[in-house]
Amino acid sequence: MWIRQVILAFLGISAGITAAGGLFAFIVGLGVVSDFADRTHTGSYVMLYEDCIALGGILGSIFYIFRISIPYGGWILPVFGLLSGIFVGCWAMALAEIINIFPIFVRRLKIVEAIPYLILGMALGKGAGAWIFLVHRW
Repeated sequence: MWIRQVILAFLGISAGITAAGGLFAFIVGLGVVSDFADRTHTGSYVMLYEDCIALGGILGSIFYIFRISIPYGGWILPVFGLLSGIFVGCWAMALAEIINIFPIFVRRLKIVEAIPYLILGMALGKGAGAWIFLVHRW
């Protein structure tokens, strides 16, 4: 009976490592990390950024699986939410940039002058949606 549990644990861990590796490779392959490093002029820290992304995924999985509580987590939660939102937003923008949605969209609708306002509108809409979600949950 215990050999079956060991085999299941091994398969679960292997599948998790494979899925996480694929996700992290996708993030790095999109160029999110290198774009951040290029825009902040910190190209020498790219390996550190990639290690931090992997470590964040590993620690997040460990906290989720083992239900580890973080002391004073209520104070850390808004900061985590803000940083997570920035990361997801940048990831979505990088994905959209890879498939060239924005250049085609801007050219077809002839809205070159309105780009800053569109970006601001998207950011404010995302923030308002997150705020409404947060208020209704409490």
